[in-house]
Amino acid sequence: MEVNLELWEKTAQTVINAGMVPITASKTLIALLQELIDEKQAEFISVFRDKPSLNIDQIREKTDLDDDSLKKMLDSLMHGGVVVGIPSKRTGMMVYRLLGPFPGLFEYTNLRGETSDSAKRLAALFERLFEEMRDFTQNNYDLFVEQAEKFPPVVRIVPVEEEISAESGDKIMPFDEVSRIVDKYDKITLAHCYCRHSKDLVNDPCQTTDERKNCLLLGKSAEFAAEYNFGELISKEKAKEVLTKASDEGLVHKAFHIHLNTELDEEAICNCCQCCCGPFQMYYRGASSYHCYTNYLAETDIVACTACEECVDRCPMETIEMVDDAAKIFEDKCIGCGVCAHHCAENAIHMVKMETRKIFIPPKRV
Repeated sequence: MEVNLELWEKTAQTVINAGMVPITASKTLIALLQELIDEKQAEFISVFRDKPSLNIDQIREKTDLDDDSLKKMLDSLMHGGVVVGIPSKRTGMMVYRLLGPFPGLFEYTNLRGETSDSAKRLAALFERLFEEMRDFTQNNYDLFVEQAEKFPPVVRIVPVEEEISAESGDKIMPFDEVSRIVDKYDKITLAHCYCRHSKDLVNDPCQTTDERKNCLLLGKSAEFAAEYNFGELISKEKAKEVLTKASDEGLVHKAFHIHLNTELDEEAICNCCQCCCGPFQMYYRGASSYHCYTNYLAETDIVACTACEECVDRCPMETIEMVDDAAKIFEDKCIGCGVCAHHCAENAIHMVKMETRKIFIPPKRV
């Protein structure tokens, strides 16, 4: 069958424009899209070329499809994890958003935990895409860093709840505690960790945990995920159990906010490890910077520290070193996750409340 290369190149560019990561419309990305959608869907996606989020009336203006065909098209794209449809909080009208490659397509194509041949092909293509992103970044390093610092952080780090306290008189804010974040939402969906699942599909399993279902979607995002079978609705109590287990296994709580704006509601909480998590892995493989918000900083009580090096082994940012037989935490790379404090047997590390900090760490040179 003859392939309309021009169509697929335009579709790839539309998908890239919908995301945040500067990548090229490579053969790999085109092959990935061809695994996800057919030509009719690719042609339809052009409606999002100028704006990645549109309501149903705006879409109608850009397509010749009748209402029944339009509904079927949108449903197929939402089921495939290519488009997300969530009602506007202000108007109640459904807003459809085309997903970029990463974050976006990568997450939704792995949330169900599918192990089909197609899922394995997609995982391999994403791995190749990440390698291309690394090559692009390394070949254009200074320009990439200059541009990357202008983008907002993708996530906000939420510390291990047991490790924050009001001993210093500081007020603990609701968004500092994962349990209170969970309490805000009546709808919570539990889904597969997309990063670990993708690693499983390429035979590179997680070294930190055997748990695979520990991604939480919240509110309207949870409703969408449940409706299209990306996960299952669970109780607040179950969600808190998932988060407690994640803390005990040394995973980092990351909150994703609507439109990446921390003043807006959370839409997801991920529980991340260094060996699989997308942002961690993109940083370590030299593909992207590590960029996040945090409100805490870890500090060491050098008198109580026994130099056991548990914190060195646990720190996902590798920002702790032993200096003069005590753990030294380098502040510029501390994301305030509390993993070190939670696993310190001597209680020699504590978390200090700070003003919101934006952490930007350029990608590793490889």
